[in-house]
Amino acid sequence: MLLELERRARAALRPPPRLPLSEWIERHVVLPADVSALPGPVRLYPFQRGIADAMGDPAVERVTLVKAVRVGLSTLMAGGLASFVANEPAPVLMLLPTEADARDAMVSQIEPLFDASPSLAGLLAPDGDRNTLLSRRFAGGSLKIVAAKSPRNLRRHNVRVLLIDEADAMLPGPEGSPILLAEKRTISFGNRKIIIGSTPLHEETSNVLRSYAASDKRVFEVPCPHCGHRFELLWRHIQWPEGKPSEAHAVCPENGCVIEEVDKPAMVEAGRWRATAPEVQGHAGFRLNALVSPLPNASWSKLAAEFLAAKDDPETLQVFVNTILAEGWKDGGEEVDEAALQARAEPFGLEAIPADVLAITAGCDVQDDRIEVTLCGWSHTELFVLGHVIVWGSPDDDTTWLELDALLKSRWKHPAGGLLKVDAAVVDAGDGDWTERVYAFCFPRAVRRIMAGKGVSGARPAIQASKTKVRGGRLWIVGVDGIKTTLANRLARGRSIRFSETLEPAWFEQLTSERRTVRYFKGQPIRRFERIPGRRAEALDCVVYAYAARHALTLNWTVREEEVKGASTPPVARPVTVYRSRWMDG
Repeated sequence: MLLELERRARAALRPPPRLPLSEWIERHVVLPADVSALPGPVRLYPFQRGIADAMGDPAVERVTLVKAVRVGLSTLMAGGLASFVANEPAPVLMLLPTEADARDAMVSQIEPLFDASPSLAGLLAPDGDRNTLLSRRFAGGSLKIVAAKSPRNLRRHNVRVLLIDEADAMLPGPEGSPILLAEKRTISFGNRKIIIGSTPLHEETSNVLRSYAASDKRVFEVPCPHCGHRFELLWRHIQWPEGKPSEAHAVCPENGCVIEEVDKPAMVEAGRWRATAPEVQGHAGFRLNALVSPLPNASWSKLAAEFLAAKDDPETLQVFVNTILAEGWKDGGEEVDEAALQARAEPFGLEAIPADVLAITAGCDVQDDRIEVTLCGWSHTELFVLGHVIVWGSPDDDTTWLELDALLKSRWKHPAGGLLKVDAAVVDAGDGDWTERVYAFCFPRAVRRIMAGKGVSGARPAIQASKTKVRGGRLWIVGVDGIKTTLANRLARGRSIRFSETLEPAWFEQLTSERRTVRYFKGQPIRRFERIPGRRAEALDCVVYAYAARHALTLNWTVREEEVKGASTPPVARPVTVYRSRWMDG
């Protein structure tokens, strides 16, 4: 009798069996209407359940998610966070690329989810941290949301649970990789949990793909409804008749069975995860594209139409490859040399504007004895390099700036009958010797979109205004790495960048003055552009700034098409002064 009583007492002290995380999320997490297109209690898709259960498995220390959009993995990440707060209270750290991302995650996702879920309401309370929005406490633990761009904040926290979202947007800084710095904050916990997820960006330097390669590399396999063969549904399995993306279907790779969209729900429901590297223990890796998503906006016909719209532009094609296929982007082709580019020159220029050009931007590079200017025309889909002008003279001389101003006020006749002008220009303010003179020129002309720009490396938008004013005006930050990558990809693909026959051979040599390389910084691969020894780069810098200026424009193409027909009263045409390049002649 005593032994039986002792057995019952021990059983009473034993914790109840742990629910699989997928089941717990479906029981306790509710999505509010202002956060999700499918509000109400969460109902996980079949491919989400396996991921959730790995996140909640004590035997799994690391989970890696190579994710597409439209598959609900952000909701899954938030549901996993909710489970840790409710069931495994401990210090939790969430790492996001920027502070804006961190604030958006708290305000737009985490807080609404906790407020809408009865089992979670009231669990999170403001912390005594200076930033109460991004620091919360709960019984037995705390939640901190930190931006990867502020790595010094990572030193303040030791955590058991680390959640990293959009890892591929996190580049190494002076202290190294923010991801590795964050992982070091979990070392003191023997039962730590590290979850890293991201849409992959560049294959060579992808943080999430590198993490997935070290995992058990699971793939989601679905059965063919006709022959039963299981396979990972990939883009090469999607086909459609020429010009008819609405008839897109899948083809079984084993027997060639034609699989229609109506078969997808049953296929996905019967799908299962398979580890392709089962010898790896404790690190569950998942790779998932949007082809298995049951959402209407992820139907095969819609994705086929999106592909056709994106395939001719490297920028949009990369977005499709990254966000829909969950694959890293590979830079295509060999580096293009200057002779190949010059051979593509066409008979147009500033005095013979192509009919497709509807806007003009300028990029200006400031040197000690001149200001070089490349003028670029823009259609809906193409970039036309219309000409290159050199304004000779020291930037310390007012006359030099007056000549530049006259050039930027020029008007050029459009074939439709109207006139075109420079819609926006970026002038390089990064050279410390002439920064003040650039400010003095650009700031009073801000209404004409004449912008002082400074090129900055790293993952940044093409152009954005500085947060604070400088000398009473705005400095514009130019994301040169992203622009150079786009230009390099476009140059390799042919006619998406077109060149005037008026451009000198030296201009093409300068345009191709840098090469893409991968270098390691504190053990982490980073993409960078390096100058070819002995080459000048003024033309490349000018095109980068002209490209940035285009991104600062918001154009109504329909209105502009009417304007170039002369539908509106054009300004008085100014004579165009051509400043011949003595340097290029020499």
